[in-house]
Amino acid sequence: MSTGTTTGTGAEVELTIGGMTCASCAARIEKKLNRMDGVTATVNYATEKAKVSYAGEVSVRELIAAVEAAGYTAQEPAPPEEPGEPAAEADELRPLRERLVTAVVLAVPVVAMAMIPALQFEYWQWLSLTLAAPVVTYAAWPFHKAALVNARHGAATMDTLISVGTSAAFLWSLWALFFGTAGTPGMTHPFELTIERTDGAGNIYLEAAAGVTAFILAGRHFEARAKRRAGAALRALLELGAKDVTVLRDDGREQTLPVGELRVGDRFLVRPGEKIATDGTVVEGSSAVDASMLTGESVPVEVGAGDPVTGATINAGGRLVVRATRVGADTQLARMAKLVEDAQHGKA
Repeated sequence: MSTGTTTGTGAEVELTIGGMTCASCAARIEKKLNRMDGVTATVNYATEKAKVSYAGEVSVRELIAAVEAAGYTAQEPAPPEEPGEPAAEADELRPLRERLVTAVVLAVPVVAMAMIPALQFEYWQWLSLTLAAPVVTYAAWPFHKAALVNARHGAATMDTLISVGTSAAFLWSLWALFFGTAGTPGMTHPFELTIERTDGAGNIYLEAAAGVTAFILAGRHFEARAKRRAGAALRALLELGAKDVTVLRDDGREQTLPVGELRVGDRFLVRPGEKIATDGTVVEGSSAVDASMLTGESVPVEVGAGDPVTGATINAGGRLVVRATRVGADTQLARMAKLVEDAQHGKA
């Protein structure tokens, strides 16, 4: 939910950032944006958004170009409501879950064989290679891809460390198996607490490569789930509002419209049990209004002609006619959502 606003000293825009994998990515983007003249930016890795204040001749397209020059993606401000957003997030999480399941299923026996000598049968090392190869290539591909992108831009992130570490362990194991003595039938890795000098030709580290990949993917998966829950909480707050409203025209005709088409000054009807569409003032009727979503008070509040009412509260009694005083982003519900979103952007 990206919005652009204009202030007295310049403009402010919220961009959705893609491609970040750790906090250092957010720091890089923030540094890149703040180097531009007249730009003050804050990038939040948890929400994957950048809040940018800019002035002078800087445009939103130039801000996006600066983010892309750092190796990431950015999107221009989008309409507040995007019906397909939840489905898009679900699709985003599925590939990560598939890689995690693959990594865990294949890495567990690799780690077990490496750590428990009783499981090291005659050709166990070759089975370990067969199981670890998909983990280091397919499951760990996002790490390798991000490391390559960062390398092209002369930077290093946590993905670089993971990619270099797992690749080094895997490649050394390949060398030891094919050119060293680790591929010898009956080779074992005894569990020892002592250290002795060796050329390493008989040692493989496939369990390290597969295990690290599985652990990091698990962390990424839980992190993505937490982000999705945070976004779902904000969407749930916005969805508290009514979707349709019955507007009363000057000729007495009733017309049902989407809430987004309601304008300040319009009179609308609220029947018993319906949500009040937007902030307004009662012009006809009296009723009890359930405002617990705002105040937490379970007892409905009595309202009559001249009393203010708040959008998304529920008419628990009689018929009301309300004149809209605030619509869209000016309503109390929208302001609450904006405060929550601003709090997500803030850094502890």
